Amino acid sequence: MLFVLRMLLMGVHFVVAGALGLLLGICRPFNPDNSRLCARLYALPAMWILRLRLKAEMGAQFDNARPCVIVCNHQSNYDLFILGNIVPPRTVCIGKKSLKWVPFFGQLFWLAGNVLIDRGNPLRARLSIRKTTETLQSKDTSIWVFPEGTRNLGKGLLPFKRGAFQMAIDAAVPIVPVCVSTYVRDMRLNAWDTGRVMIRSLPPISTVGMTADDIPQLIERCHAQMQASIEQMDAHLHAPKASPQTVAEQLAQNPRTP
Repeated sequence: MLFVLRMLLMGVHFVVAGALGLLLGICRPFNPDNSRLCARLYALPAMWILRLRLKAEMGAQFDNARPCVIVCNHQSNYDLFILGNIVPPRTVCIGKKSLKWVPFFGQLFWLAGNVLIDRGNPLRARLSIRKTTETLQSKDTSIWVFPEGTRNLGKGLLPFKRGAFQMAIDAAVPIVPVCVSTYVRDMRLNAWDTGRVMIRSLPPISTVGMTADDIPQLIERCHAQMQASIEQMDAHLHAPKASPQTVAEQLAQNPRTP
């Protein structure tokens, strides 16, 4: 019953947030900060409906690291509501062209200045990537990319595609990894408290002086760092909590001397 009610509320919220976001996009089309505002519009009410408890560990420089290429693991459609809480200023996202046909959301995604790529047409995809590289170089705007290229459904970090790393090298901007704990595996949508999720940003990885020959090593380094961070967050969230009785017993066995 709770699951059905929650999904109905989420459906209504998705339509209302999409309509409001579309209005914002029409009022100031292609403003690169529209993405952040629309992301908050989707995320904040959704987190209340879903009752997901979020802990974000973002570095002190995360909001000011632009221009950069942000790479993040991609688990499910719920990423929109979770990651929308931490999208930094002047950050746009790369998405597949078919998104533009999603009512309200697709149109505001386009008007927010995000980049739509036709993956079925390599030439158009390359032109879009080239335009995105120019944006990084000249418009004080960061690009958010899911380098796995598809949802991993909580089954582990998939191999990364080259595009995001090629963009960063061509524009000589850093890669900023953002990691999300494996929340989709543990979500209980029919429970009052759906679960917990952690988000963590890692230190920027410089691409200055790199060439296309460095991409495999750069991908390997970024993938390894993100994999380790995700595993660490998952372990933290699944660690058993000490009961008050256990804590009291530990204090009794190890009394502090004055």
